[in-house]
Amino acid sequence: MQIASPPAMPDDGTSVASRNYRILWRWHFYAGLFVMPFLMVLAITGAIYVFKPQIENLLYRDMLHVAASGQPRLAYGKLLGIVAGALPADAAPTSVSVSADPSRSTEAVFRLPSGDSTSVYLNPYSGQLLGTLSVEHRLMKQVRQIHRDLLLGRWGGWLMELAACWTLIMVGTGIALWWPRKRFSVRGKLLPRLGLRGRAVWRELHLVAGIWVSIGALFFILSGLPWSSFWGKNFQAVVTWAGASQPKVVAKAPPAQDMAAMEDMSSMKMQDLPLANVPWAVGATTVPQSHDMQQQALNIDQVVEIAARKGMATYQLALPGKSSGVFTASYAPGAGEFVRSDLDSQRTLHIDQYSGKIVKDLRFSDYNPVSKLVTLGVALHMGEYFGLANQLLCAAISLALLGMAVTGFVMWWLRRPQDSLGAPKRVAQPPPSIVRWKSYMALLGIIFPLMGVSMIAVWLGDTLFFRKRA
Repeated sequence: MQIASPPAMPDDGTSVASRNYRILWRWHFYAGLFVMPFLMVLAITGAIYVFKPQIENLLYRDMLHVAASGQPRLAYGKLLGIVAGALPADAAPTSVSVSADPSRSTEAVFRLPSGDSTSVYLNPYSGQLLGTLSVEHRLMKQVRQIHRDLLLGRWGGWLMELAACWTLIMVGTGIALWWPRKRFSVRGKLLPRLGLRGRAVWRELHLVAGIWVSIGALFFILSGLPWSSFWGKNFQAVVTWAGASQPKVVAKAPPAQDMAAMEDMSSMKMQDLPLANVPWAVGATTVPQSHDMQQQALNIDQVVEIAARKGMATYQLALPGKSSGVFTASYAPGAGEFVRSDLDSQRTLHIDQYSGKIVKDLRFSDYNPVSKLVTLGVALHMGEYFGLANQLLCAAISLALLGMAVTGFVMWWLRRPQDSLGAPKRVAQPPPSIVRWKSYMALLGIIFPLMGVSMIAVWLGDTLFFRKRA
C-alpha cells in the first residue's frame, strides 16, 4: 500500500503489463493521497480507544471503584434521591448501572437543564457521592467521536466512511502492485532488505509491512463500516427489517384506548435510549411501549428485582422517559467494566413500567447469522473479545497502519517533483485487460454508494483535467 513510486516500468507502448501497472499505481496514489491523513487519525484514536477500560480505570479509579463490603447495598431509589438532591431541580434521571461486582460504584446518569448529561458516581453501601463526569465531554468519549466523525457530526462521519472505503482501494491496488511478476523472493517481498539506503529502504519497509498488515486493515474496515454514518446506518436498518433480531417474548398488543398515548414513542429506536453501549444487532429495533398504564408505576428497585429473576445481574438500566415508556436492561460488550466480552450473555430486556411484564427479551442466540457475525466483528475490532491479547493485537495493527501512512508520505516527499503533485503518469490507452479491475471498482461503488460517487468524481477530474498530460 504505497503512495510513492515503485520500481520503474517501461512507458506506454506495447507492454500491456506496464500500462496495467501504471493505472493501478495511479489509483493507488490517489487513494493514498486522500486516505493518508484520515488513516493517521483512525490509527491513533483507535490505538488509544482500544485501551479504554484501563485508561478510565487509571483516570477515574476513585470514582469507579469502592471497597467491597459485606453490608447490603442501598436501594437504587434512595441512591437516585441522593443524586437528585445534589443536582439542579430540573435534572432528570435517565439510566443507572447495575453491577454484581461488589467493588464497583453505582453510576447514575442525569440529563441536565442545559441538555447535556452527567454521570454521578456513588458508593452503593454508604451513598457517598464520589464524583461526576460529563457524558458527552469525557476523554474517551471525545476520542471515540474523533475516530467516528472528527467531531464534525454527520459530514465528518461521511468523510471517515469515505476514507475507510478508499482504504479498500488502497489495499487492493497495493497488493496488486506487490504481487510478484517473475520469480518470487522472500527477501524484498516478505522480509525487508535492510541493507538498502535512502528512499529505497523506506520503499522496502512500506512494501513488506503493507502486505503483512493488509489482512488486519481489511478486517478493521469491514468490521468498522457497520457503525458508519451512511452505509452502516442503512445496512443496520436493512438487516433489522429483514428480521435479524426476533424477540423471544412479546407481550400482547395494548388496548385501543392506550394507542394515542403511545404515538410519541412509536418511532424510538434502541440507539435513541440513554445507554452508553447498545448491541449493534438491536440498535435499529423499535423500543416497545408499556401496555398497562392504568396501574401504578413500578419503582426502580422492583424492576431490578424482576431483571434479577430473569437472570440479569450486570447491565445498564434505561429509565422510561414518558408515561408509555419501558424500563430497558441492556448488557453489551464494552460497557465500562467488561474488558472481556461474553457475547452469549449479550441481552436486551424491555420491562413494562406498570405491570412488570417482559415486553421483549432479545439475546445473542436470537440474532440471525449476519447480526452475530457483525457483533463478533465489533467485539474483535474494539479489543473486547479475548481480553488483553485482543487489545494488543488491535493496537499493533493500528500502529502498523500509522507506519504505512508515514512511510508512504516520506517516500512521496523524497521523490516529489518541484511544483507538481507527483502523480504517476496517466495512461492514454488503457489495455482491455484493465476492464477486470474496473469491474471490481464498479462493484465496490455499488455496494458503497458514497464511495461510488467519489470514484466518479475522481475519474471525471482525472479525465477532464489531466488528459493533456498523458
